[in-house]
Amino acid sequence: MDIAPFELERWFAEYEHEADLMLAESGIRSLSTERFDLDVGELGYVIPTNGDPEFRAEVGARYDRPAEEVLFTCGAQEANYLAFHALLDEDDHAVVVTPTYQALHAVPEAIADVTRVELEPPEWDLDVDAVVDAMQENTEVVVLNNPNNPTGKYHPQGEVEDLYEACAERDTYLLCDEVYRLLAEEPIDPVASLGEYGISTSSVTKSFGLAGLRFGWLAGPEAVVDAAWGWKDYTTISAGKIDQHVAKQAIDDQQSIVPANREVVRQNHDLVADFLDEHGLDWHDPVGVNGFVTVPEGFEGSRDFCRQVVEEVSVVLAPGGCFGDAFDGYFRIGFGLPTEELADGLERLDDFLAEH
Repeated sequence: MDIAPFELERWFAEYEHEADLMLAESGIRSLSTERFDLDVGELGYVIPTNGDPEFRAEVGARYDRPAEEVLFTCGAQEANYLAFHALLDEDDHAVVVTPTYQALHAVPEAIADVTRVELEPPEWDLDVDAVVDAMQENTEVVVLNNPNNPTGKYHPQGEVEDLYEACAERDTYLLCDEVYRLLAEEPIDPVASLGEYGISTSSVTKSFGLAGLRFGWLAGPEAVVDAAWGWKDYTTISAGKIDQHVAKQAIDDQQSIVPANREVVRQNHDLVADFLDEHGLDWHDPVGVNGFVTVPEGFEGSRDFCRQVVEEVSVVLAPGGCFGDAFDGYFRIGFGLPTEELADGLERLDDFLAEH
């Protein structure tokens, strides 16, 4: 299997460890371990290796699915990876809506034939008809990320349902990475709850602020979940025991954690929006913690701009070119970090733009 280099992760590897501030992070500020019980007794495997049945049933209820239709994974990244291996082989075809997190198109492209369908700027609207036109007789899965990373676009319920129905009519699965869903003030229904052909992946990384747990899940038809579990035997075998233990506490405490995180997002969103207005920069008003911002004039694309920013004021941004050459006129800013760090980063960006 030949897979493309992960452009964004390679960018971070080059600059993140030496920079003062990370304004490209796509998650919410991290929670402290102090609020959780960390005592799990012996550190053996999670048994059964697909996850604690009662906890899987609790998560499955969010999708109107039983425990047998949920697989616990090491983050949504693994959930997506396993799902693609469960669904695709070299004779199959997939459609991926882009721009998106690179793993959502790079992994399918390493296995099968893939057609990308781009969202339409500046509103990053989803063209359901274009997705349908891209489907072939051997299309096994259509891939969506909602709310979208990097644009922050939240495709509405009606459009997602229309896309699901088009997939179901063609015996094609709709897989939706929904890691930012709970950060929306009014989350739409998850795709896995829409019917037989719906698959949802998610985690506690983004909405809960628990990236270090590396805990996620796949929810969907039992045949797909079972096939993904078979692939998991060759990756991580099971989720971590501490990860599952803490994740259950966080999900049980969702009514405390998620509203507080939404408040952080609201405050930080307004800081960034005011900054962009002051500097004449544009974005589609995002849901979640990512914004896709136009590169200021005078720079040779997103990598040139972001490289100069990190080298001159020690602030990391994400070049839009890392999401595909078509998006080199944008950069991603993440605003889920602690507010004081965001304010510091924006002040440095203000100084940088004043010099240029």
